[in-house]
Amino acid sequence: MAFAPLVAQRREWDRGGMNITLTIPGIDPLCIAMLLYPGFTMLDLIGPQSVLAWAGTTHLVAKTMAPVESDSGAQLLPTCTLEDCPRDLDVLFVPGGFGTFAAMKDPEVLAFLADRGARAGSVTSVCSARADPRRRRAAAGLSLDHPLGAARRVADVRDHPGQQRVVVDRNRISGGGVTAGIDFGLTLLAQLRGEETARLVQLMMEYDPAPPFAAGTPEQAGPALTERALALMSAAAPADAAQAQA
Repeated sequence: MAFAPLVAQRREWDRGGMNITLTIPGIDPLCIAMLLYPGFTMLDLIGPQSVLAWAGTTHLVAKTMAPVESDSGAQLLPTCTLEDCPRDLDVLFVPGGFGTFAAMKDPEVLAFLADRGARAGSVTSVCSARADPRRRRAAAGLSLDHPLGAARRVADVRDHPGQQRVVVDRNRISGGGVTAGIDFGLTLLAQLRGEETARLVQLMMEYDPAPPFAAGTPEQAGPALTERALALMSAAAPADAAQAQA
């Protein structure tokens, strides 16, 4: 692929312990904080991070510098702590995951979101992170759609009003379920640094989705498969998910 030398160079920087930094010339670099917490969903974060990393520095923020385990068992290494994260951000991002509701009970996490969210240019999230009312209050409120995720683990999907993959509410931008993170990242990048930049990144990522099956929404999957998915996700979800939505 024509972009391989650039990708190889980025990987060399990463092995040196540096944050991923601007590689597209001619645009102002963004300062982005992405929260890590136990039980986050890896793809919720990796999709947007893969997009936004081309346009600035992505700080992976956690309570400590210890590896943080996702809800699928894979781990990520933080690049800074809550305390050390830059105070003035272009983007504050929270991924979803089965650990969302526990994280939103943590006073340190809520204080971090309230402090950085009050000044951040964009307050953003993907999947169940946007469903938790405490996170919304901490980051100054989101009136956004819910994905097939935490909200649908505790509510009947048939009663759900919307299926939007990306929702923009002033400077608050949210992506739907897991795989919508790339769409969310490209939408946010276009809003902050122009459509041409976002189209360039989409091309470099070769993002041209063509799923092998039409089963990515309840409407496509049908009632039987949807009910099975809900049962599996409800069984895996922590008990406090239902309490948080009550």
